[in-house]
Amino acid sequence: MQLRGVVKGFPNGTLALRGVDLDIEQGKVHGLLGANGAGKSTLIKILSGAYWATLGDIIWRGEPVKWDSPKAANDMGVATVHQHIPLVPTLSVIENIFLGNRGLWRLSTGIRREYETLCERIGYRLDPDALVGDLSIGERQMVSIMTAVGTGADLIVMDEPTASLAADERELVYATVRRLSKGENKAILFVSHFLDEVMALTDQVTVLRDGTAVLRANTADLDEDRIAEAIVGKQIVALERQAQERTPTTGTARLQLQNLASKGRFGPISLDVARGEVLGVAGLLGSGRSEFLHAIYGSDRDATGKVLLDGVAVARNTGAAVKAGMGMVPEDRMAQGLVPEFEIWRNTTLPALGGVSVLNAMPIEERERERGWEAIRTLSIKASSPDILVKDLSGGNAQKVTIAKWLYSNVKLFLLDEPTAGIDIGAKTDILRLVRKLASEGQSVIIVSSEFEELLAVSDRIIVLRDGQCVAVRSAHETSEHELLLLAGGQAASLEAAVH
Repeated sequence: MQLRGVVKGFPNGTLALRGVDLDIEQGKVHGLLGANGAGKSTLIKILSGAYWATLGDIIWRGEPVKWDSPKAANDMGVATVHQHIPLVPTLSVIENIFLGNRGLWRLSTGIRREYETLCERIGYRLDPDALVGDLSIGERQMVSIMTAVGTGADLIVMDEPTASLAADERELVYATVRRLSKGENKAILFVSHFLDEVMALTDQVTVLRDGTAVLRANTADLDEDRIAEAIVGKQIVALERQAQERTPTTGTARLQLQNLASKGRFGPISLDVARGEVLGVAGLLGSGRSEFLHAIYGSDRDATGKVLLDGVAVARNTGAAVKAGMGMVPEDRMAQGLVPEFEIWRNTTLPALGGVSVLNAMPIEERERERGWEAIRTLSIKASSPDILVKDLSGGNAQKVTIAKWLYSNVKLFLLDEPTAGIDIGAKTDILRLVRKLASEGQSVIIVSSEFEELLAVSDRIIVLRDGQCVAVRSAHETSEHELLLLAGGQAASLEAAVH
């Protein structure tokens, strides 16, 4: 695949791509990086047939092409694994994987054999008859990857395939990518914000900034600092814990959990979280991390045990949790954390209309818009105005809106489930700094992250979940990423071993 001078403009005057050149070679893994809004999503949509290029040439297998639909691209051998996983939740795993090519077919023995062969190629197997709607986000991502591989595509575009995955699932993706590129001679465009995986996994790298390719090089000739500098246009300063800024907390615990459990999911867990404390939750996919947060928030009605906020028991429903002072940023932000069809300003004021309304009843649009502007400024959301629809934002900017909507409520406890998944380096640092700022102002935070390095940087204490049980509690200053991996999985496999 070759792109030559590709430009993409929109009717509102926005130029998302400004003359981009790109070469994706057979049997190679090509990394594509860039900050949120750099043009990655637009480029992916052009490659997948969802957009036409305004100017420039797309050359596939030596011939110019102009696909008019994703199906046309797919039929020509280009498959895309999207960041927001487009699966049918009411169909089974095997139905989702083969539906696009076979239509509504009967599940014959031959199809099942084909599924088992695909599982062997990927090195991963799910129950073929399991409903996709019952799967975790990580499992759904693996179904999406299997769907792309099952089409027989020669070019597979992977848009943030590991953003929502825990360490063991990431290693599986790395191994799969290596098998496809080196073993089956497939071309892979691998879009990621994780510099370590790009360095370990890719052969070549292209960095986009403001719609322009500012760096094109062989990965072996680069290091993480050079890539980071290209992404943001300046030297990145790593987030470091400022231990001297933290003072011991005293008085009543902000949050008390007494034998909190959910049958078949996790627990029982008992712990306290102090005012101004950041508690990190480490664990692999399936360890019960997200379920733990949802039980605290009251969205798991089957949970047992007690949740007390400032010494007062909180009823087991989300309305009571919000009223008590909890704010939840879920892992699946588009489905659970936002209203994509609403503007930024409507989303940021949903939980706190009382502050922008008359007698807490009639919202004043001018005040709501000002809240939207404030959110854009506070979190550096890349949007020209608060009137932009959330569905039109990049993934990282949409996540910032999810967090911003709680900043104007009387939130005492923030529950953050993978808040930096799929977010570029600069935005990730902004969000982690915001977490520390919230803690310094007295709010408490519980943060789940698959990036143990992030937990070490931002947390005061870290609990480790494995198979639904809390197997360890550590001070962030007295543990390491290596120890957390060992505690979470029983054994830590290195990234290099996983990808070679």
